[in-house]
Amino acid sequence: MSETISSRAPRPVGAYPHARQVGSLLFLSGIGPREPGTDRIPGQILDETGKVAGHDIAAQCHSVFRNIRTILEDAGSSWERIVDVTVFLTDMQNDFATFNKIYADYFRDNQPTRTTVEVSRLPTPIAIELKVIATI
Repeated sequence: MSETISSRAPRPVGAYPHARQVGSLLFLSGIGPREPGTDRIPGQILDETGKVAGHDIAAQCHSVFRNIRTILEDAGSSWERIVDVTVFLTDMQNDFATFNKIYADYFRDNQPTRTTVEVSRLPTPIAIELKVIATI
């Protein structure tokens, strides 16, 4: 087993690697849209007091997909080798259609299995997180 912590991806928010390889499979931890090197969340809308007032799901989708691509590459895999995706959305009713459209663009040539669930919140104030399994 080998672990990957990518210096090009946002740091994990806990004691875990970005990815762990077991045999020919690569398991990614839950990956969100935070920007590498910062805690900035693309598409996050704050009110005048600095509290989260909303989000742009499209901006967060593009960012999380960039982060996943980076981690896959740093671990020796690639986008095309993704075999399974679990998606966590905090607002399925308002975000699913936009997410699904963007997802279809990114997965036009490779269509892994997928599960999408709504959660009440995620560990940081993000609207989306993905858990990915790929091959090496």
